[in-house]
Amino acid sequence: MRAGRVPRLRRDTHAEKKSSLRYILAMLEPIYLDHAATTPVRPEVREAMEPFFGPRFGNPSSMHRWGREARVALDEARERVAACLGARTDEVCFTSGGTESDNLAVLGAWRSRRVAGRNAVVSTPIEHKAVLGAVHQAGREGAEERLCAMTSDCVVDIDAFGQLVGEDVTIASVMWVNNEVGTIQPIGELAATANERGVLFHTDAVQAFGKLTIDAAAVPFDFLTISGHKIGAPKGCGAIFVRRGTVIEPLFHGGTQDRGRRPGTENVAMAVGLARAAELALAERTEECHRLTSLRERLEREILEQVPEAVIHGRAVRRAPHISSISVPGTESESMLMALDLQGIACSAGSACQSGSVTPSHVLTACGVRPDIANAAIRMSLGSLTTDAAIDRVAQVFPALVRKARGQPPASRPEPVGA
Repeated sequence: MRAGRVPRLRRDTHAEKKSSLRYILAMLEPIYLDHAATTPVRPEVREAMEPFFGPRFGNPSSMHRWGREARVALDEARERVAACLGARTDEVCFTSGGTESDNLAVLGAWRSRRVAGRNAVVSTPIEHKAVLGAVHQAGREGAEERLCAMTSDCVVDIDAFGQLVGEDVTIASVMWVNNEVGTIQPIGELAATANERGVLFHTDAVQAFGKLTIDAAAVPFDFLTISGHKIGAPKGCGAIFVRRGTVIEPLFHGGTQDRGRRPGTENVAMAVGLARAAELALAERTEECHRLTSLRERLEREILEQVPEAVIHGRAVRRAPHISSISVPGTESESMLMALDLQGIACSAGSACQSGSVTPSHVLTACGVRPDIANAAIRMSLGSLTTDAAIDRVAQVFPALVRKARGQPPASRPEPVGA
């Protein structure tokens, strides 16, 4: 090169510019890590439901062709959901979702059996508020409420459960997968214990369906709850499994639909949507769970590498693949959630059924987690919208926000080679 000549700057090629633009756009793309709260409606589900908002609008209780057409669709949907649960068709009752199903199981069972001298209801302190609220309502109606002790890993203490479940218990209710921490409860053992003592057993499987194997023929639960909007169906649809021969008192009165368990004109469109979503979730479960487990483990590993004092709740035990609950000492859930949201990353502090409030997790508190750690919990829940690029970005942003929340300087960048 001649002396005094200024070197020409290398210009990026068109392909390199496009690649850089894609990278920038990926960094700006909003990231949804709240699939445990709700999921997007799948196109296949919308397509299956569409006719029932139009020409196939009949009431399934009507005798004419429109009614018969609706009845066929409803019966088929019930058969398909039953097949996904390993159940018989008459054991599936469609509801408006998880909350209604949980209430129908707990209150319906207790109210129908309290005259037999079984006055106690057993549950755990880490249940969804739908179950805890139903248990408390039974208490207001005269039931004895018993909550089982938990281990520090947010798993039911099996021995403590066995001591609580006696012949004076009407129903025991334990969720299959905890919605905040993702821990898997030993439902088979708990249901068997209850069954041996003549106690009805309910499990809220809202976070378990589509992630774990559920077979009503193999596990002796009497009631099981699922919710559509956790698996790609719309909000407002769900189902409860009621084992054949089990009597429950309905929450509603006035009709004979669904064998009197849930009176009222059936929502055919929602039933069809739930059935399609359930089938898709089951068909894709193995591959999707493997993908989500890999993404979650990488996310946790990379966060721990940069923030080694972070606490991954329930990490020492079996967890569902889509939930990670992380606390960082010296931070608070509310400020971290706001900071993440400003970066386009949607997470939560726990259950979405808390009217938008951010309070210390009742789940973590019940498992003996220190208040300051419980108050720092962030739940990241993965699903269909979670990509490798999303995990890369969260792993980059989260530690930086932690340092900012703690008032620490930004991480130092490595010196350029040759400096």
